[in-house]
Amino acid sequence: MSAIRTENVEWLSCLDQVPYRDALAAMEARNAAIAEGRAREQVWLLEHPPVYTAGTSADGAELLDPRFEVVEAGRGGRYTYHGPGQRIGYLMLDLKERGRDVRCFVHSVEGWVIATLGDIGVECWRAEGRIGIWTKDIDGREAKIGAIGVRVRRWVTMHGFSVNLSPDLSHFTGIVPCGIEEFGVTSLKKLGIDMGPQEFDKALHNRFEDFLGALEGKGECLP
Repeated sequence: MSAIRTENVEWLSCLDQVPYRDALAAMEARNAAIAEGRAREQVWLLEHPPVYTAGTSADGAELLDPRFEVVEAGRGGRYTYHGPGQRIGYLMLDLKERGRDVRCFVHSVEGWVIATLGDIGVECWRAEGRIGIWTKDIDGREAKIGAIGVRVRRWVTMHGFSVNLSPDLSHFTGIVPCGIEEFGVTSLKKLGIDMGPQEFDKALHNRFEDFLGALEGKGECLP
């Protein structure tokens, strides 16, 4: 079995808040550069100032209280909130080199985040028909702790995932998160786990080789 090529992927962990429009422009530029062979693949971990982003399936009726800027993201999915205390992972990976399978990519991203949260002590799972990362909230009900939204252009991925470390959960009430009304959102902080971005990034990195292995057919991808 050949080794997983983690050394070809740049790992960028940013502790400053990056405005969403700036990040989107940088991500699109990196996507094009990777597709043209001018740049390495990249994982970019960061946070945004408060913003609502609209995916390609966003329904205006689900924008309940636009108290923050609303930006069309170009990714799949509906409305999502990003803000301080939420860790964002933007993945710019070349699927020409990693299987050319978008379904496998999304599934593997979910698995990566679920495994990372499991290492932290939070049991999470996929839910049939509901993209994202789900767990049990403090009231025992199912709640979303992470979101997934991707775009693939010229077989290079964009966007990725978000995980709620310690955001202001009231900010999610301005939208119907991902179009799902019947379930709430939660965070590591609400579940009693105090974890900063650097520690969380390290936990993600510890599982990164497993994630790439799933994409390259060296680990389980589909159920």
